[in-house]
Order: sequence, then structure tokens, then C-alpha cells
Amino acid sequence: MNGALLDALLEALPLYGPWLVGLTTFLSCLALPVPSSLMMIAAGAFVASGDLSLPAVGGAAFGGALAGDQLGFFLGRRAGHLLPKPGTKRAALIATALDKLAQHGALAVFLSRWLFAALGPWVNLAAGASGYSHRRFTLADIAGEVVWVLGYVGLGMVFGRNLDAAADLAGNTLGLLAAGAVAIGLGLWLLRALRRPEPPESEEMTPEPEELAPLGD
Repeated sequence: MNGALLDALLEALPLYGPWLVGLTTFLSCLALPVPSSLMMIAAGAFVASGDLSLPAVGGAAFGGALAGDQLGFFLGRRAGHLLPKPGTKRAALIATALDKLAQHGALAVFLSRWLFAALGPWVNLAAGASGYSHRRFTLADIAGEVVWVLGYVGLGMVFGRNLDAAADLAGNTLGLLAAGAVAIGLGLWLLRALRRPEPPESEEMTPEPEELAPLGD
């Protein structure tokens, strides 16, 4: 995102506070390039200084994210035939989202809200287009967005106005969590593979000796 635009958004934050935070989380969940995470961190800093209300900021960020996710889901449900054609970058993201959704279901929805957030908008579309249960999607969506909002607003409250330090910490922490999630997933897969009973080895059939016919007199 353009640095001047980011500065303008941060300057407008004390004036429009929760409304601006909610708008950025809403747009980011539709795959639009807005700095929603930085806005939540900055809003958390204003909460810590007493300029903004924590319930208002948290509620707006959560409400915007949930609304964006739900809109993406229903866009996929109603207009799945209009998804990007194969061979494009967006089509590859959709294919990845469909694959994760088929493998992990609600867990893929939950983790794509905060740990693999770049994939989140595409999981929304893929879930709707694939006929995934709206109830399951919504429950995982709510849980994941709570983690996302609390994590970033909380970082802003802890680090105050040192946005660079908070953003660096968020990036490093998410990187470690992603690596840990992959390692745990591989470990569970290996454990299941080792516990799976091996098929019995085929035994070679030893031909029984033929009975000799009695010799004639």
C-alpha cells in the first residue's frame, strides 16, 4: 500500500476510530489491499492512551471482519461460476483454498482468519462455491476472527505507539506459529501412518506332495 495513504488512514484514526477500523477489516476480508492489521494495532495504541474505547474498537473490527467473510461466502455460493478461470494467480489461490477446505474443513476456515490470513478471502469464496455448510463456516469464522482481533488490538495496547515493533513482533510470531502448525501437522500424519496396521505379507503356498498311486500287482 502507498505510504502516503497509510499515513492518511493513521491520521484519520483518532477522528473516525471504530468506523475506520471496521471498514478496513471488512475490505481486507474481500481481498482488497488495505492495512487492516496495522490499523488494529494503531487502534489498540489509542485504546491504551484513552483516546478510543476498547469495546468500540474490538466490536467494530470483529463486525467488519465477520461481515466481509459472510459476504465473500455468499458471493461464492451465488456466483461460484464466475470465479477466476484456471491459469491465473487468483485461480491458483482458489484451488489452494478448495484443497485446504477439503482436507481440514472448519480448521482451514479457523486458521485462515489469523494464521494464514492471506488465504482467508479465498477460503470464503471457496467455501461458498463448494457448498460447504454455512453453519460450520460461521462457527469457525467467529472463533478465528476473535483470535485475529484480540491479537492485533492487544499488541497495540501493549506496545503503545511503537507500531514498527508491534508489526515486527506480529510477523515473527505468526511465522513461528505457522511453522509450528506445519510441524504438528506433519507429526500427526507420521504418527497415524506408523500406527496404521501393515497388511499381512502374502505367504508362499508350498505345494503339497502328490499322493503316489499304488503300484499294480
